[in-house]
Amino acid sequence: MQEGFLHYIWSLQYFTRSELRTTEGETVEVFDPGMLNTHAGPDFSNARVKIGGMQWIGHVEVHLHASEWMTHGHSDDQAYDTVILHVVWKEDKPVTRRDGTRLPAIELRGRVDERLIRDYRQLIGSAFSIPCQQRLPAIEPVVKSAMMGRALAVRLEKKAQEVLKLLQFQEGDWEETSYQLLAGAFGFNINREPFLQLARTLPLKILRKQDLAIQREALLFGQAGFLEPPKGDSYYLALRKEYQLLSHKYGLEASRLSVSQWRFLRLRPPNFPSLRIAQFCAVVGQHRSLFSRLTELRSREELSRFFNAQPSPYWKTHYRFSVPSVKPAHDLGQGSVEIMITNTVAPLLAAYSQYSDQAEYMERAIRILDDIPAEENNITRRWTDLGMPPQNAGEAQGQIELFNTFCRGKRCLECGIGAALLRPVKNEPGTPAA
Repeated sequence: MQEGFLHYIWSLQYFTRSELRTTEGETVEVFDPGMLNTHAGPDFSNARVKIGGMQWIGHVEVHLHASEWMTHGHSDDQAYDTVILHVVWKEDKPVTRRDGTRLPAIELRGRVDERLIRDYRQLIGSAFSIPCQQRLPAIEPVVKSAMMGRALAVRLEKKAQEVLKLLQFQEGDWEETSYQLLAGAFGFNINREPFLQLARTLPLKILRKQDLAIQREALLFGQAGFLEPPKGDSYYLALRKEYQLLSHKYGLEASRLSVSQWRFLRLRPPNFPSLRIAQFCAVVGQHRSLFSRLTELRSREELSRFFNAQPSPYWKTHYRFSVPSVKPAHDLGQGSVEIMITNTVAPLLAAYSQYSDQAEYMERAIRILDDIPAEENNITRRWTDLGMPPQNAGEAQGQIELFNTFCRGKRCLECGIGAALLRPVKNEPGTPAA
């Protein structure tokens, strides 16, 4: 058994409360178990209980064994002086506060439904990647839907925090932050890191100073390390010449990437990083303000047009330099655009919602995700196989977060689906209805 299970039992009062007494025999009534504290200090704050004939308001500490009070160092910690009740599975040793007074304790051993304990152990000990998958069909659809919505909120919160950290590193520059986010998006998973490095070595303010597309491409391809050999077709040589002039002007040579950092192996030609850089260059060049455009667009169609800027004509017949393509090169596919909207625009809107304290941007992020078809990957296929196919990108993102954060970590007690499974099977005296 884990302490987190006792937190769950105490917070929901899933134990027999009739004739509840301390280990010293005083009667106990629980009016409010308190709020779970996820920071340092006692486990529950602002609890309200009656011990004997006196009402107390203060903290509650939970342990499997009472002796953990000493092993965790609480006996010497001033923060625990205001603990009014010690909730334990077993009191193996009496506990005193710093002033020497006995800390009242109640034992939950023998007061928790054995079937509830069994269900908890089955979930935590499950060998399945989704611990509850065998019992999932029994869960009401509204419970599953609510948990997916909560998981999506958790995912957007995490991604928003990543954006805000990047914003802090950029000293509050939303435009530069948007530029780097877009760069990472154009790299997708396999070339995300070199794309991010490229954006860091070539600030947006330098690209903005270039009026011609050939100059912007020269800077991007040169910094990416693609213009190193002194031979190639005429377009390649023109870019190389431009880069030599511009890199010297802005002092960029020392920060240039190596072409070996980019991955081509096992990629289809439309996903080659050379073509992606050309497409990225077109998007950046077409929109004078990336941040304002991304935060003002409201529909999937508008965002799709944002990403489908046209690169220079050379990239209609090439996937990489000096090698004409057998078939004309394609623009960004709709699926690729939708992945970039999901992984870039939605987090950016969520971050700005937190930054500006304007809920409308978070709501817009969710609406956009709800309007995008669900992506298919290894995680969403797991849920589909269990009868829960995602209906849109928002649900898919929720499924990914639910699996990665809650299922893999066996955090069933924090999951609405797990909580629906872990309820008392029947009413015991003094136990709330399931």
